[in-house]
Amino acid sequence: MFNQVDATYRLELRELNELNFARFDAKLEQRTAELKQGAAVLEGRLLARMSLSEARLVRWMFAFWAASVATSIALIQLTR
Repeated sequence: MFNQVDATYRLELRELNELNFARFDAKLEQRTAELKQGAAVLEGRLLARMSLSEARLVRWMFAFWAASVATSIALIQLTR
């Protein structure tokens, strides 16, 4: 009789563990999907900011080179 009760409890425990594992697995999948979605949003923001920084850098480079060329031309004109 004890063996039968023990087997019944083991079966119930196994079923309960399987149910809890299924819940855990589903929650893990959900959180993994949320994490991937959040990473995609952050990646989009990062790419946008990098693009903006690149545009600013190009403008500064153009201004620097234009000023350098203008200065060089002015110095050449003065030495003639």
